[in-house]
Amino acid sequence: MADRSSVCPILELERLRYGFVDRPDFLGPVDLSVEPGHLWGVIGPNGAGKSTLLRLAVGLCRPTGGAIRLSGRPLADVSARRRARMTAFLPQQPMAPPFATAGEIVLMGRFPHRRYFLFESADDLAAARAAMEATDTARYANRPMGTLSGGEAQRVHLAAALAQQPKLLVLDEPTAALDLYYQFAVFESLRSQVDATGLSVIVVTHDLNLAGRYCDRLLLLDDGKPAACGRCDEVLGADVLERVYRVRFERPGGDGGQRWVLPVRRSDEPSGESRSEEAR
Repeated sequence: MADRSSVCPILELERLRYGFVDRPDFLGPVDLSVEPGHLWGVIGPNGAGKSTLLRLAVGLCRPTGGAIRLSGRPLADVSARRRARMTAFLPQQPMAPPFATAGEIVLMGRFPHRRYFLFESADDLAAARAAMEATDTARYANRPMGTLSGGEAQRVHLAAALAQQPKLLVLDEPTAALDLYYQFAVFESLRSQVDATGLSVIVVTHDLNLAGRYCDRLLLLDDGKPAACGRCDEVLGADVLERVYRVRFERPGGDGGQRWVLPVRRSDEPSGESRSEEAR
């Protein structure tokens, strides 16, 4: 087995900061090191800075402080085409022409790899097919995007990102429009890609239990600041979560309980006994 300490991280964030006129200290400082073959989850309340962090990581926003390195090189020094080959980003609400077929959308993920940006090669077609099979979207290949449900379309966009064959895949709430079955299916697909290919993944999610079950590490943001970062069982501590989410949590018993949490009630809400006493 290779010495993991000698592996160069695919992404490094060092004292990363971001702000704007009204909130110069909106995000940061954030330190994060994502090694190949790791699935990172980013969690936290609404407005904590999760989406902003992802946009900074892929170069869609310019930080106001700190450093971003992609495979050891400053992100600003990586050409746009090389960046597109190395990283794939799936935003919360990806857009697609309604008359384009699902197969055409997935093939767009191969654009950075096309020679002279012209025609699809056999490798492009094979990568697109494999990505659609991995996301259970092959049956939609000839369907216009406008005929797909929100969840079906989201899985097609995920297939396009996988077809890109990046070193780093960054996803912003990819299961938000999906039913329970496909929420599990998406995370299982991400986990299998990470384990089989060494892909690095950063995913924002509001589902703490999906994050705890499938992720290797978690970053918990609170009002733009890291509240906890590390192993899932450490970050998903009930006391840490209650402080950030203002919700009481309990852990279920049984095997794997350290990766599962059960939200019980708002922390400022009276308990059942208190409500009963008030009723009397």
